[in-house]
Amino acid sequence: MLPYAAYLRVYEPVTAFPEPARTLWTAYAESRRRPKRVRALEVEHQEALQRLVADPPEPAPELESQDAYVRKSGDTIYICPWGTRLRSWLAYERFRERTPARLVPMFAPPAVTERVERDYERWKRAGRTLRPHILTSTWHVPPTWFVPFAPAERCLLLGDGATDKGRSAPAAPEHAGCGPRTAATARTLIYVTAMAEARRRVEGALRIVRTRVGGGETVTLGEGRLEELGRWLSEFHPRSLVELDYGGLVHLLDDRWLRADASVAETAVALAALERGEAELAVAMSTRLLDRWRPVRALESAN
Repeated sequence: MLPYAAYLRVYEPVTAFPEPARTLWTAYAESRRRPKRVRALEVEHQEALQRLVADPPEPAPELESQDAYVRKSGDTIYICPWGTRLRSWLAYERFRERTPARLVPMFAPPAVTERVERDYERWKRAGRTLRPHILTSTWHVPPTWFVPFAPAERCLLLGDGATDKGRSAPAAPEHAGCGPRTAATARTLIYVTAMAEARRRVEGALRIVRTRVGGGETVTLGEGRLEELGRWLSEFHPRSLVELDYGGLVHLLDDRWLRADASVAETAVALAALERGEAELAVAMSTRLLDRWRPVRALESAN
């Protein structure tokens, strides 16, 4: 069973990586031993569980992962490094911020926490990147994550051979997420777009929210979160690809729910209505989006 989490990933052209990483990732993309996309989440999850059930637990691996998600479009190879060690440090830092100090030792002994902090500080002092290629959200997809995409960039695979693509897929099938190089038999819902489109849409949404929100209009998109998303996207190569993956959330949702999910379209309609000053339509679309995801988020506290 995969974790009930969604993922926002950036795939950079392999040429954007400095040597020797460029050569290593190129060879990795052609390797038959690397975890294929259909099993990548499962492999990541198994490795994490092995660390957490160890005695004592290991909140972060000792070495950075040498694995990545791979996409290919024509002669171009796109790489999204797992960055498991960095992501684990960032996640553990968030965990400690949100957990009462007296409860943290129940999950990890003080010595483990001290080691994690020491390794993380050493990493930062060395000037290593603090920018993960993958963002994770448990139990829901943050509303801002729908902004970079268009309905036509969707690919839904239900695990029984049924495929539901956007009505007007982009020219490159890999950008639609359903090309022969990325198709998987597993249950999946993903969106993929070009970085230029993602940045343009986020910048447009930010402009609309800044100029329209405050006069009685209400949307689910916070200015601060849009700014944070825009900054994150701006740190990658301009010819990258951006992918929204519903991940393990698809196992919480039935086929009918997934086919009917119009979160990306509703977000776009809400923003367009807000820009035109049609507050009622903007609120209606925002409410519809919240109502769709509220029961899913509620499952986090269900027993």
